Amino acid sequence: MSARGSLEGRVAVVTGAARGVGESLARKLSARGARLALVGLEPDGLRRVAAGLGTEAAYWHADVTDHEAMARVAGEVAERFGGVDIVVANAGVAQAGPFPDTDEAAWRRVIEVNLLGSATTARAFLPALLESRGYLLQIASLAAITPAPMMSAYCASKSGVEAYAHCLRAEVGHRGVRVGVAYLSFTDTDMVRGFERDDVLRELRGRLPWPVNRTCPLGPATDRLVAGIERRATHVYGQWWLRGMQPVRGVLPALIGTLAQRDMRRYEPLLAATRERRTGLVGAGGEADDKARSERP
Repeated sequence: MSARGSLEGRVAVVTGAARGVGESLARKLSARGARLALVGLEPDGLRRVAAGLGTEAAYWHADVTDHEAMARVAGEVAERFGGVDIVVANAGVAQAGPFPDTDEAAWRRVIEVNLLGSATTARAFLPALLESRGYLLQIASLAAITPAPMMSAYCASKSGVEAYAHCLRAEVGHRGVRVGVAYLSFTDTDMVRGFERDDVLRELRGRLPWPVNRTCPLGPATDRLVAGIERRATHVYGQWWLRGMQPVRGVLPALIGTLAQRDMRRYEPLLAATRERRTGLVGAGGEADDKARSERP
């Protein structure tokens, strides 16, 4: 894969491709000529997305946290397409609520999917990427740059994948594989709409300064991700202003840790009243993950 060039004929793997960022990325990569391998837990959604692409596409129903399944998928993708040039580790879930009130199993699942699932994806596809001297894009988040009350599992997982991807870049760069980290703020997806159904989290977001307090459109964000994939960039920003947060990230934990105490105290009665609603993962993707796990033998 060239340092910067056309995606025509390239083979791109996208996890979590049935909806949201993954679906949008698949469509835009296909529009630029890439062939797509879609991976996720929603076979009907994956089938729909694959059928709507203008280039060769196939899908695999697999849990990114299952090492054996992902190793099988990687082998089948390489056999089907003749190799792999790009992998986008996008699959992710989220949970909202104060840490003491959150369901422990759901909290753990966020870490498993977002962090361990990303590592499992890379481990499965690295042999093919090493052969093609390809590119891995790890989807992180604004949550990797700054902590956020009510989002402890998500912030922990995205901080983790950011650090892991930086380490991986240093390890495989000399072998021709480039590794990038993508950052997105609140972007209009099912996951973010699920977050916004939580009354306290929605009000907390509304009190944040612009532009962090707004939900950004999906299309322009994924356009920027695709441009980063074309450049094989080490850092990709779904919203332009996220780049400006990097120099100040060191002061954000102490600042937010101080300021948020006032808001959490204010919302304590509402948090207590709505505690029973905070179970499981948020959004349609979270529901799909819950459903897939419940149906396992």
